[in-house]
Amino acid sequence: MSRPPVNPAQPVPGPDGSDDSEPTGNLAANNPGAARPPLGIVIISVVVLLEALALLGAAAWYAYELLSGAPVLTFWGAIFTLGLLLAFSIWLFAVGHFLFRGYRWTRAAALVAQLFVLTIGFPTLTGGLVWQGLAMLLPALVAIVFLFQKDVVAYASNTGGSSAAL
Repeated sequence: MSRPPVNPAQPVPGPDGSDDSEPTGNLAANNPGAARPPLGIVIISVVVLLEALALLGAAAWYAYELLSGAPVLTFWGAIFTLGLLLAFSIWLFAVGHFLFRGYRWTRAAALVAQLFVLTIGFPTLTGGLVWQGLAMLLPALVAIVFLFQKDVVAYASNTGGSSAAL
């Protein structure tokens, strides 16, 4: 007797017809009440969300300057810059949210964002704006240190669920 083919992306029902399979990835991310995120995840998420708010504020200030008639070399270049500020801010909001939920891809995204902040923070610090440079460098360094802790790596290991891609 042959069995019907099984799709590995779909859970296999138990003998009583219910789904007895365990979800893949981090159980805390699939079941929000199961476990609290570690302190490192909370700190990194807060840092990333504050960076997103800072970029959103910069985009608002940039838009205000554009609307008030500040001189620009090219209007469409200024619109493109505003679009980049808004897109990066939205991306950071998503990274902070999904990192807190425990998704694996967010660790790399948060690391890249912190490396961008470091590339802006060091010249700011050495250029004479000490407080502004430290305000960029210290949270980024703290986030990078926490990104490589064992409990953060273990918590942020959810791959997104077991449903089929298409």
